[in-house]
Amino acid sequence: MHEHEARSAVTSFLFVFVLLCAYYLLRPVRDAMASDWSDAEVSWLWTINFFISTVAVALYGILVSRLKFSRLVPAVYLFFALSFVLFHSAEQMIQDAVLIDKSFYVWVSVFALFHVSVFWSFMADTFNSDQAGRLFSVIAAGASLGAIAGPLLSAALVQIIPVGSMILIAALMLLLPIPLIWHLRKLKISDLHNRDLAFDAEKANIGGNPLNGFKAFFSNPYLLGIGVFLILYTGIGSFIYLELKNLLADYSRTDRAVIYGYRDAITNTITFVLAFFVTGRLVPKFGMPSALCIVPVIIVFGMMVLAFSPFLMVALALWVARSAGNYGMTRPAREMLFTKVNREDRFKAKPVIDIVAYRGGDVIMGWFFTGLTQGLGFGLAAVAWVGAGIASLWGLVGYFLGRHYEARDSEAEDSPVDESQAL
Repeated sequence: MHEHEARSAVTSFLFVFVLLCAYYLLRPVRDAMASDWSDAEVSWLWTINFFISTVAVALYGILVSRLKFSRLVPAVYLFFALSFVLFHSAEQMIQDAVLIDKSFYVWVSVFALFHVSVFWSFMADTFNSDQAGRLFSVIAAGASLGAIAGPLLSAALVQIIPVGSMILIAALMLLLPIPLIWHLRKLKISDLHNRDLAFDAEKANIGGNPLNGFKAFFSNPYLLGIGVFLILYTGIGSFIYLELKNLLADYSRTDRAVIYGYRDAITNTITFVLAFFVTGRLVPKFGMPSALCIVPVIIVFGMMVLAFSPFLMVALALWVARSAGNYGMTRPAREMLFTKVNREDRFKAKPVIDIVAYRGGDVIMGWFFTGLTQGLGFGLAAVAWVGAGIASLWGLVGYFLGRHYEARDSEAEDSPVDESQAL
């Protein structure tokens, strides 16, 4: 990290730290509600979440087209903060709040992806490609620490205030990044010297068709490749999650909670170590293809081990490797890919990928897994072999994305994608 980049990196680190703290205050509230519903009800909520997410992205595209950039990002976080205040007020006024609770469950799931997607869009618009390669992993470590601090703060607050009141605290926390956003806008010019990275933040709105994000996603092979990469990542997550769930079926709910708690603590700790000490050196030294391939390769071998040894510890190790590897290495590298697209795609197509493709991957792969186990009668070992195949395809897509990233003109970071160079 160069001296003139320090203030921008620290501010961005604090930005994402606060966002993740707020989310991990909300997630326990959401999960507590889900315990009152059947598996079928929760499954339908997941499906509904996909469609709600798609509509939310379309509305966000309208916002991007019509709102000045200087107001765009803070408006998003202000909107979510106000929405959570309204949810809390509705629960206080309505006695039978089942519908409100289910709506809140879906809305937090939308927020879980949306707020992070908007953050990384802002980061890709603040740092140039070279700076991103060195700093994004350090900034991502702020998310890891927020994911650790949030649950700890939740555990402390729940002993002194009602669980529902944490919704208001999270809403307040979402207001804290707004002054950081204004500060980063100034640092982009004064410290990072990236005035010409796109166009000046004080200029007019981004404009264009609000649905251009969907159009660009399906017509631009580079963006489509990123979307496929993310869908395959969610597919592996669904496979490991459901395999782990089945292996824990004979455990008590208390024992499962303890196991999941240790799993998440280990995952977030490894994520922090990787992001802070490894990833920033990985991309410059070994290149983007290696950064995008290393975790899929590990998962391929892990799935093969699980096929031969379908034990709980193997599945847990796979979950930790996949989650920590993603947040500590794959995710920062994937976010660097967006420094090679133009500003409109950065703010319109990226949410389509991060939210619609992600949630669509959940739905597709969840039903695919169910078809293998309940439809075709596949056992744990057979499903693991299928998972190894998906991980192999995941790594192959990552390799070609990395090659394409490195082939692009480093001085055309904010110009439209050259389709002749696309995948």
